[in-house]
This record gives sequence, C-alpha cells and structure tokens, in this order.
Amino acid sequence: MRTTVILRRLLVYLCATVLILWIVVPLALIVLFALSSMRDYYDIRKVLPTKFTLKHISELLFDLGAIYSIINSLLVALTTIALSFALGLPAGYALSRYIFPGRDSMKLLVLSMRMFPVMIIAVPLAVLYLRLGLSDTLLGVALAHTTMALPFTIIITSSIFGGVPIEYEEAAMIFGLSRFEAFLKITLPLAAPGLAAASIFTFVISWNEVFVASILTLTNRTLPADILVTVLNSPDPYKFAAGFIMALPSLIFIFIARKYLVTMWGITTR
Repeated sequence: MRTTVILRRLLVYLCATVLILWIVVPLALIVLFALSSMRDYYDIRKVLPTKFTLKHISELLFDLGAIYSIINSLLVALTTIALSFALGLPAGYALSRYIFPGRDSMKLLVLSMRMFPVMIIAVPLAVLYLRLGLSDTLLGVALAHTTMALPFTIIITSSIFGGVPIEYEEAAMIFGLSRFEAFLKITLPLAAPGLAAASIFTFVISWNEVFVASILTLTNRTLPADILVTVLNSPDPYKFAAGFIMALPSLIFIFIARKYLVTMWGITTR
C-alpha cells in the first residue's frame, strides 16, 4: 500500500515536472535568444550567449513601428473585454439563475459557435466590413474578436454565478432590494475574482488572434498581424524578439490576476 502511494506521488510529480518544462523551456529560449547578439546567436560553439543586448527588441519596437501595433492590440483587447462582458454577463447570469425550456441546449449552442473555423466566414466578413465602413478599423477587429470570445465568456460567467448561492440575493430582496440591485451589490462583488480571471481568457484570445486581424486591417494592424508581415523574412533573432514582445503582455496580465484564478476555481466548485 505504501509503495503504491509513493509511486502515485512520483507519477504526479513527474507529470507536473514535464508540464512545467513544456511551458517554461520555450519561454526561456525565446527570452534568451531575443536578448542575444547576432554573433552569439549564430555561433554554434556557444551554448549560452556571452553578451545580452536589447538591440533587436528596440529596432522592432521603434524602427519597424511595432510600438504602434502594441497600442492597437491593447485597445482592441480592452474593447473586446468590455464588449464580451457587456453581452456575456447578462447571458451567463440568465443561464445560471433561471430555469427555462432548452437551457442546456442553449449552453451547447453557445459552445457550438466555436466549432466553425474563422476561415469559412473570412471573405464574407471582409465584404460586410467594407460595406459597413468597418474595414481597417480597430473597432471592426474588436467586434470580430468579441464574437470569438463571447462563447467562453458566457460559459465561464454562468459557472461563476452558479457558484454564488442564490440565497444571498433572496435575502437582499427581502430587505427591499430589487433583483438588479441585489445583483449589483451582492452577486457581482462576490463573483468579481472569477470575472477577473475570465477577463484573462478574453484578453489572451484577442491578443494572440492573427488571422482575422490580418484580413480586416491594412494600416491599423494589431501586433500579431504586424509581426506576420514584418518579421516573416527577418533574421531569427528578430523573430525571437517578436515572440518575446508577444508573450510579455499576456504574462504580465496573467501574473497580476493570478490570485483570482485560484479564487475562481473555489467559486465554481462550491
């Protein structure tokens, strides 16, 4: 029995170690090569660079104009979060609090929206945007990203609100609050950590999306679309610098909201 427990723990630790290496090693290599000089990178005799430099990152940001694409990506991601929450919060609340015919089918329908590849609707979407005057605009990209992130927002918020006991709202309404006031003053603050964690998923979806942004924009490109065009035929150190710039904001965003992730799992498993 004791041997079985030890083997089980060793297996868990081994799987955790492999998973950590799977995540950390690529990020470490991206950072290492992004900060390497051109000579050190192409010198096969050196395992680690002897000199670190910000030249490639600086040239990518300022000489090639990636700084403007970063601003565009941040604006699009924040707009996507706002729109997804404005539409997804009421839907998620309704799915968690109200019982109506077809509720489970509605959840399945929401998830099925992610089954269709974006490539199928890319050309019709581009034509529609041209007619509506949304082509090559950040708002147009944010609207497209919202449709991609909205199913996740609805399902996640539904689970989060379902973890908040409805008795809290009922008690608040007994003391004179309306259902909407009970939602704003009771349910929403209790669900805030989970909603903050849900915003991470929305941010990452928008920040990393490249296909739609490449089709819908020509000059107002987001960072992934700009990198796809600018760095495609550049030397490898510039590609690693682009990867570093791409990964850094998401890592910072996740690091800031990491404590809310643990809280979210506690809410949804009540």
